[in-house]
Amino acid sequence: MTSTRASTRQPAAARRRAREREILKATRELFDESGVRDAQIEDIARAVGVNRAIIYRHFSGKEELFALTLVSYLDDLETRLAEASRSRRTPMERLVAVTEEFIDFGVEYPAFVDCAQTLMRRPGPELLEEISESSLFRLGRGISACLTQLSDVLDAGVESGDFKVSDPTLLANHMYASGLGALQLARVGMLVKESAPGIPAISPVSAADVRSYVVSTAVALATAS
Repeated sequence: MTSTRASTRQPAAARRRAREREILKATRELFDESGVRDAQIEDIARAVGVNRAIIYRHFSGKEELFALTLVSYLDDLETRLAEASRSRRTPMERLVAVTEEFIDFGVEYPAFVDCAQTLMRRPGPELLEEISESSLFRLGRGISACLTQLSDVLDAGVESGDFKVSDPTLLANHMYASGLGALQLARVGMLVKESAPGIPAISPVSAADVRSYVVSTAVALATAS
C-alpha cells in the first residue's frame, strides 16, 4: 500500500515541477520580449495555455513568480561570471572580466535588471509575507552564487597583494547593487547635469561608457588603500 501511494505521489510531484518550469520559462520569455512592467499574469497563463488560477496554484502571487524568474537569470549570470573569471589569470584581469560580463549580461537582459531592482526595493519582512521561505531561499542562493564569483576574485587579489579590501563580501554586495543602478543608467542613455545655476541639461551616455566607468570604479574600489 505504501509503495503504491509513493508511486502515485511521485508522478504528481514530477508533473508539478514540470508545470512550474513551464510557467517560469514562459514568464522569462515574456519579460525578455515585453519587459517586466507590461507583463501580466493573464499573459503568462495564455502563453502556457492555462488559466490564471493554475498560475496561483504554483506561485503565491506575482512577487514570487518574479523572484523565481530572477533565479533563472541569476543561474545564467553565475555561469557567465564563472566562465569570465576562468578565462583570465591574474586577480586584476579576473575582476575586469567579471565586471564586464555583469554589465554585458544586464544590457542583454534588461528584464533581469528590472526584476532585481523591483525585489531589492522591498524590505525583507514584506518579501517574507509574499514569497514562500523555499522560494526566498532559492533566490538567496542564486544571488549568493553570483556574489561568490566576485568575492572569490577579491579574496584572491587580497591574498596576492593586488587588492586592499577589508571586507570582500561587503564590497561584492556593493558592486552588485551599484552595478544594477549603472545598468539602469545605461538603459536610459542620459546624464543629467547643471549647465548653469538652476538650469538642468541632458547629455547622452552609451552602454559602452557605462561599462568602462563601472570597470574603472571596481578597480578603484578594490585597490584603494
